[in-house]
Amino acid sequence: MRVFIAIDIDEKVLKAIGELQKQLQDRTRLSEKSIKWVRPDVMHLTLKFLGEVKDENITQVCKVVEQVAGRYDKFELDVEKVGYFGGRSARVVWVGCGAGGEYLAKLAEDIDNQLSTIGFAKETRRFTGHLTLCRIKNIKCSFELAGAVDGFGPFKAGTTSVDAVTVYQSELTRAGPNYTVLASYKLQQLSAPPRRASAADK
Repeated sequence: MRVFIAIDIDEKVLKAIGELQKQLQDRTRLSEKSIKWVRPDVMHLTLKFLGEVKDENITQVCKVVEQVAGRYDKFELDVEKVGYFGGRSARVVWVGCGAGGEYLAKLAEDIDNQLSTIGFAKETRRFTGHLTLCRIKNIKCSFELAGAVDGFGPFKAGTTSVDAVTVYQSELTRAGPNYTVLASYKLQQLSAPPRRASAADK
């Protein structure tokens, strides 16, 4: 089965991302044959994509994720910034992470390191936390969409609470992907959460 490890995003943040997608669609009016938009209701922030995993190895994977989750505090993650991979010939448009992003990267890298001890290849690129807005199928549309993103300006979808890491099964169908939760492990409250700056502190 195809397996990935991710965190879930709060509905209010996904709603803001959906509005961003609509604005980009209105600015470009590109054909659905050229661009595959990701529905917000199926978005997850992937920490590690494992690909095909044998059924007998799922228990090991879940045990590793459980152990790592037990070492991390719950935290808040700002979802903000819109960008793209691939330079001006963009292939993927995304929303990234602000405050909390470094802690998220530490969590992802720990999962990656521990999974390597049970036979899964380590990532060759540094982790970049992001949510995919769309994938561009026609390179002729890349420049127009990249231009729309460049002219969009600052963007912040909101703050999501990260309190669990989930192991998902992914099934690809003609109607789109179906995701099934295989296991979900809560992050801990090991220490007092960092205090966010208030207006009085500024």
